[in-house]
Formats: sequence, C-alpha cells, structure tokens
Amino acid sequence: MADKSTPTVHAPIIANCVLVCHGGAGTMSRAGSTPEQRAAYRTAISAALKAGYKILSEGGEAMDAVTATVSTMEDCPLFNSGKGAVFNTAGKNELEASLMLSKPPASHPELPPSRRGVGMTLLTHVRNPSSLARALYLAPDLLPHTFISGPTAESFAESLGEELVDESYFYTKKRWLEHRRGLGLPDGPFPYPDPEEDEKDMPLLDLMPTGTVGAVALDIRGCIAALTSTGGRTNKLVGRVGDTPHMGSGFWAEEWPAAAGWVQKAWSKIWGLPASYGLGVSGTGDGDYFIRCATGATIAHRVKFLGESLEKAAEYAVEELRQNGGIGGVIALDSLGNVSMPLNCPGMYRGVIRKDGVPLTAIFDDDVLE
Repeated sequence: MADKSTPTVHAPIIANCVLVCHGGAGTMSRAGSTPEQRAAYRTAISAALKAGYKILSEGGEAMDAVTATVSTMEDCPLFNSGKGAVFNTAGKNELEASLMLSKPPASHPELPPSRRGVGMTLLTHVRNPSSLARALYLAPDLLPHTFISGPTAESFAESLGEELVDESYFYTKKRWLEHRRGLGLPDGPFPYPDPEEDEKDMPLLDLMPTGTVGAVALDIRGCIAALTSTGGRTNKLVGRVGDTPHMGSGFWAEEWPAAAGWVQKAWSKIWGLPASYGLGVSGTGDGDYFIRCATGATIAHRVKFLGESLEKAAEYAVEELRQNGGIGGVIALDSLGNVSMPLNCPGMYRGVIRKDGVPLTAIFDDDVLE
C-alpha cells in the first residue's frame, strides 16, 4: 500500500533504496487467465526487480538499476517491448524508450541538472532501447537534444557500442497473429520462420496491447530515475509516436527544494529534514491520452504546487485519463520511499522491491502485492 505522507512530513530521511516497475496495463482478466499464465508474469516481473535491486543494494545508481530492470523485460517476449514488441499496420516494429533523472547521477557530476533526460522513437534495430537511452543521456556532446528518432538514433547506437539486431529479432508469432487478425487479415504469410523457442510456453494475457514496460528507482543518494520502453500500440499507424518518449507525458522525474523561505529552511535544518524532495513517474496504457493530459508532469506538479501526497496526485492523473477516454496506469516513487501504482483498467503487471530484497508483484486491479 502507498504511504499517504505528504512531502512536508516531519520524518528524517534514512539511507534507502526502492525500485518499482510495470510491465504494461490493459484488459487482461482473471477469468480469462490460468494459474500458469499468472505465475509466468509474476516470475518475469520478479526477475526484473531483482536485476535492478542487485545494483541498488550494492550502492549503485538509480539510472543503472532501472536500465537493468527494463532491459530484462525487453528481453522477455511476454512484454510489449524489445523482443515481443507489437507490430504497426505495415507489419513492422517501431520501438520507443526514454530516461529521466531527478538530478544528475553521482557517478557523472559533470552533467548539468538541466540535462534532465532523453527520449527516442522509431527504432527498428536497437536490441535494448533502454540501454541506448542511458548511453545517450550520458553523451550530451553527441546528443544535445532531448528527443531523437529513427536512423540518426540508431547511428548513435552503433557509435556507442549498443547492440543492433536484424528486424527479425523482435518477431514473435503470437504478436504477428494479433496484428493480422486485428486488421481482419489472414494469419499468413509469415515474414519469418517460427522462432526457435517454443512459443507454446509463452502465455500472453494482454491481447492487442497498448502498454509499455517501465521502472522507477530511488538510490541511496536520493537520486530518482524513471525509464520506459515500448513497442507502442498494436496496429498503430506507421511513424506514430506515443507517450513513452514524450517528456512530461509517459514519464517524468524532478527534484525541488523541500522548504521555501528562511524560517522553513531553518526549521527543517533543526529537525534534520531533507533539503529537497523528488519523485519519478512511468506510465503505461493508451499513450495518446497520456500525451493529451500530460500525465507524468501533472502528477509532479500537483505534488509540487498543490502539496498533494504522491498517492493522491497519481490517483487524480489516472482518473483524469479515464474521464478523457484513456485506459492505463502509472507507477510513481518519491524520495521518501513512498510508492503509488494506481490503474483505471482491469490489470497492470507491477511490482516493488525495497531494502529487504523481497520482490512483491501483482497483476489485476484488485490484487494485493505479494
């Protein structure tokens, strides 16, 4: 359950690390699932959380933890990112990813706070877009912009040593069948031979997905990083850009002074309160509505300017999506270690891991993290 504390709560910050992730939100149903399917997704989410936790528990950067978490999900065909991404109307995979930090990582103090993050879209050969997002964020001389796409992004990937793959790498038969049947077309012809792995052992709960994968981490230095990666929505138009690479829409991270005015600052110093407050957000669902509602930034700004708790702000933003016709959910984490994971649809693959190293996961809207 999310802690309802507000950013001004009078409690000292202790060395802490928290990691939360999602694997997409949508119309999956408990009635239409099997125990084996549910177990497969929970196991995959747990594995992703453990990959990121290993870095955090050893004092690593939040940026590196979310990259490890998301790349694990990109390599798993159960999720709509990387291997197993959905197809557009032309039967092609066009991938997107983004990274944003509340402040520069301690390992790279030369980066200006204004660097903030990067977004990428229309990728067709980058095996792990999450890894490229990290590499480009750390290369301001190479990429001075916040948003890059297509061949230019992939030429940067090659120069930075990121792995490029043939388009066939992203293909899975199940996603191809969703694409063809969604357009009212016959199943074949198939663009590639059946993948070597036995897809009968890869149950998919979310058919015709619109969601993403993402992670938000808090490291022991108080830095928060949010990373999101997706194949977009099934049968999107060629060249469509979703919310995942749009800063302020599908992702956000920010830090600001916790106290304003010399009296409040003096009082905070006496009580040992943190000098700053930060948060990070990663969204999943119908991205067009996340863009229209600026969901990521809305959550941060309601906390920052209205003094709302993280939970209240996140719930407001997800309800705003619903009122506008968009389904989805968000994961949000602040520098106090508070976590919120609201959704307005039947399910969202999600999980959290804290200092004890025990991953807790959930799938459906009425699930308890366990």
